[in-house]
Amino acid sequence: MTKVTIPIGPQHPLLKEPLSFLLTVEGEQVLESTLRLGYVHRGIERLCQERTYVQAVHLIERVCGICSHIHTTTYCQGVEALSGLQVPPRGLYLRTFLCELERIHSHLLWLGVLAKNMGFDTVFMYAWRDREIVLDVMEELSGGRISHAVNVIGGVRIDLDAAHTRSIQQRFDELERQVEKALALINNEPSLKARTQGVGLLSAEQVARYCVVGPVARASGVDVDLRRDFPRPPYDQLKFNVITHPAGDVWARTLVRVQEIRESLSLCRQILAQLPDGPTSVAMKRRVPPGEVVSRSEAPRGEVIYYIRSDGSDKPARLKIRTPTLTALITLADQLRGVNVADVPVVLSGVDLCIACADR
Repeated sequence: MTKVTIPIGPQHPLLKEPLSFLLTVEGEQVLESTLRLGYVHRGIERLCQERTYVQAVHLIERVCGICSHIHTTTYCQGVEALSGLQVPPRGLYLRTFLCELERIHSHLLWLGVLAKNMGFDTVFMYAWRDREIVLDVMEELSGGRISHAVNVIGGVRIDLDAAHTRSIQQRFDELERQVEKALALINNEPSLKARTQGVGLLSAEQVARYCVVGPVARASGVDVDLRRDFPRPPYDQLKFNVITHPAGDVWARTLVRVQEIRESLSLCRQILAQLPDGPTSVAMKRRVPPGEVVSRSEAPRGEVIYYIRSDGSDKPARLKIRTPTLTALITLADQLRGVNVADVPVVLSGVDLCIACADR
């Protein structure tokens, strides 16, 4: 049988961001694949070194359109550590509240994209309808549905009152009901299971070899989550379960992410119940003392790392960002090998790619 090379990207209906694949196909089976990045590289790390620490916050929020808040959270944590700033507890709780809302938003968006790429348009519309609940809450808090500009070095610029808290809790009730319906669908819908079970397999050994993190790792049975393993306040005061599954396929990743939505809703409720009184931020000095720091956070896609070095000026001497998508991309050659061409969209959607944060 003749081998054929099929190009996918950099512009393709399957891809929500520019990315290029070359698939070597024999019949309906993928033999090998190659990957090319770099289409949306913006030089953000270098641009941050030409801006003050405060100006860089707004630039870093553009690293990823879906995980904008967790990136500024990780950056601000690093600068605060270098500066010796103690963020008020209320500011930390509100910052974490937005992190968990962003996780819910990201997972629902992913579920919709996966369903759309498999042809399950009803699931796609349900997921994005439920996502609107979260987007509305985030818009009321920050003024933005995707980019929030909530974080400042030293805390956050937003606050909550009692009436707004009650309104949010009521909307969480509706979202919880929809999440339970989604879980029932994933567990019981035979056509969805047929399209996702046994597809895009990754073993725990492969996860360790490629340093994969986040839901993809947890769906292969790797029990890792920075929120529990290296908890920053207020995670050390909150209770939640780290969701894992041993199957290592796209169905397991779907199950893990939807169950994580349930855990994030529980975390949001705990935060609202425990929200301490006091200020939400403290002022920072213009210059940051010399030194270097590594700041880490559990983003929706997994561990994100910021390395920041200060030379004592008002601008970072060096900024390096490591996002979870990069290691997930490396696994695609293994995941695509041997699958049917019709399953390629399922595999690519299953790892929750963010090309903007991988390219930067």
